[in-house]
Amino acid sequence: MKGYLDGIPKDIDEAAYIDGSTYFHTFTRIILPLSKPIITYCAVSQFMSPWMDYILPNLLLSSDENKTLAVGLFSMISGKENSNFTMFAGGAVLIAVPITILFMFFQKYLVQGISAGANKG
Repeated sequence: MKGYLDGIPKDIDEAAYIDGSTYFHTFTRIILPLSKPIITYCAVSQFMSPWMDYILPNLLLSSDENKTLAVGLFSMISGKENSNFTMFAGGAVLIAVPITILFMFFQKYLVQGISAGANKG
């Protein structure tokens, strides 16, 4: 994110200040719209990381009512009997639906955020 924000020219801020804009107005009306791709990329990636995290919740959570999605799904197939494999597969598909919808909705911003943050300045 720092690489992307460093790529936004300071001249834009200075031009807004010369035109009489306040710091808050410059940030909300100029900087935030320009940084929408990287903010979207960070939001989607930060949503997806804990959504399917398995290792840390499996170590920390011991009660059944506090299980996360990944831990609950793995417990369906990790026992001595694998009779819940069809429910596991159905749950895995249902878990993938919100991530797929987010990706489809924000795809344009995700590609811009990934590619624009990589330039060296």
